[in-house]
Amino acid sequence: MKISNVYIGGWFQRTMLQLSEIYDFLRQGTSQLNLDSKKLLELRKNLGIGKIDYSVDGEEYIEYTTAEQINVKIFEDGLIILNNKNVSDETLFADIDKVTDYYENRLSTAFNYLFSLGAPVPKELAQIENIYPYFIVCDNANKEQINDLLTRTEKQKYFEFSNPKYDVIRGDKYYFINNKKNSFTNIERYIEEQVFIREFKGQMHRYLNIHRIIWEKIDAVKENVNVRGSEIVKFTSKLEGYAKTINLIDGRINQMGTYIATREKIAKSDKELSEFLAISGYRYETLRDTLDYIKYLWDMTQNYVKSAQNLFESLKSDVTSKSVDSLTIVTSMSAGASIIGLLTETAPEFTIFGVIYFFILALIGWISTKVLGTISNKRKYEVSDIEYVKDIK
Repeated sequence: MKISNVYIGGWFQRTMLQLSEIYDFLRQGTSQLNLDSKKLLELRKNLGIGKIDYSVDGEEYIEYTTAEQINVKIFEDGLIILNNKNVSDETLFADIDKVTDYYENRLSTAFNYLFSLGAPVPKELAQIENIYPYFIVCDNANKEQINDLLTRTEKQKYFEFSNPKYDVIRGDKYYFINNKKNSFTNIERYIEEQVFIREFKGQMHRYLNIHRIIWEKIDAVKENVNVRGSEIVKFTSKLEGYAKTINLIDGRINQMGTYIATREKIAKSDKELSEFLAISGYRYETLRDTLDYIKYLWDMTQNYVKSAQNLFESLKSDVTSKSVDSLTIVTSMSAGASIIGLLTETAPEFTIFGVIYFFILALIGWISTKVLGTISNKRKYEVSDIEYVKDIK
């Protein structure tokens, strides 16, 4: 048995516009944006780019090779596939680490800087550690050899299928593909669709989990039955942060539907993928259904944070109103004292006693303001909201 290739890949929403920017960067280390030109050149040099091509096959894509014999394909929809051709059975895991390191620490670092301007990536997404599927391609291996590879990497087999050109055995993080008829093009097309489907599903699962986390955080704010006046601004700021994250992620979710339709159309027009689609073609429809479900949950999350914001804005207005009332009392006291002073004096006269009297009045006013402000801050305001029984999500 010969192990010929190791593939990994990932997907993040992009368009042909970003693909053109990537092409300029990969060719010349340049960008039309206000980025550090020296850093761009350093990042490009670090990629070790050899031959580079811009092609069209259903979608536009860039393909280049590196000095380490790693082949990289970047599609206009954001799909990236890396292929390490220099592998062997003895150094399999080192070869996997090699292509993974190139992707995570060199290519991703370069793209993160290239697209560092514009709408930010929410920290809830940026902090997620990616776990890539690894596709190990063998030539004319028998079942015992493939099962031996499965034992060395994972103990559990999720599914397998065969066609006249290749066999597939899938674990959790590893796919083992046995090439029977030198059909590397067909195998790559299969891998591209698997990476897209898996990454698309993975992103939706992240959005589901983030929905759960943010919902609980909003709950934690609203569960304060009584809040002090001094805490209302703090809670309002928290809700504003949650709302910003929700809006950023909502924009990314709304982009996703277009990519399913395009990928499905291209896959179904590819005759070489007909047997693969006969097994897993339904997954495009499942992805659409799941995306609709995530959109519905995210709409609920947006409405929930808005209701919480409105609730605390109302409390903040109440605090402001009471503070104004308190200041009115202090002002009225000062004005009253001044009127009494005018009525009891026959004529204005500048005396030391008058100066002291003025400062005493000012001090009383200041102390009164502070006391009333402290009372306002410590006063508890009731957070009234409708209680709901949580559904299982």
